[in-house]
Amino acid sequence: MTIALEVKDLKKSFGGVAVTQSVNLQVMPGERRLIIGPNGAGKTTLFAQITGDLLPDSGQVFLYGKNMIGQPVHNRAHLGMSRTYQIITLFSKDSLAHNVVLSLLGIHKRKNQIFKGLPANDPIYDEAIELLDSVGLKAQAHRRVTEISYGEQRRVEIALALAQKPKVLLLDEPLAGLSRDERVLVADLIKSISKETAIVMIEHDMDVALAFAEKILVLQYGKVIVDGDRDTVVNDPKVQEVYLGH
Repeated sequence: MTIALEVKDLKKSFGGVAVTQSVNLQVMPGERRLIIGPNGAGKTTLFAQITGDLLPDSGQVFLYGKNMIGQPVHNRAHLGMSRTYQIITLFSKDSLAHNVVLSLLGIHKRKNQIFKGLPANDPIYDEAIELLDSVGLKAQAHRRVTEISYGEQRRVEIALALAQKPKVLLLDEPLAGLSRDERVLVADLIKSISKETAIVMIEHDMDVALAFAEKILVLQYGKVIVDGDRDTVVNDPKVQEVYLGH
């Protein structure tokens, strides 16, 4: 079977400090993969290199066998890779629907219309409403981002990522800052995403994360210390020492 996402010997340093050290990762189609590690382990930096937000010093990233190194972020989106960010990146003064429309315009290669404007009856708005409906926010579609809760904003971000019809979706701490009830809603939403999409998630809520993951990669100081199924990782002495505090 073709590997959905493959990372080979990825390295990145800042001012002599190694942030990712020869990281290797394989994610199969439809797989649910968790990346964990203490603060400063290099998790978000790893994501940034995979998605093209940050150029690695060396190493390779493959999406369904196609080398992504040198591919700009928007090309990776067209090829089937999308992500959410640890810090919400929505246009706060715009409506939820308009935020999703902007994402759809990019993936449909209609970016020139972002500045020209769209007629209210453009079919792309219907597509945006459908996406918001899929994350439980259809009724909020015409409200501004500033008028909805933080948890709802997280769901809009997932809708934006899903608008790109990704083959591989990277979620960077999607439950961060949410209330208990909001975490349940967003976790259920993530679980409902079609298995046609492989998901790689960074998360600190271990109860939710372990219930989600099929395989787990553990980083410490930019190095992979364990990579395996849930039982293997949770019971590994190195993980218990550096991450679980045992």
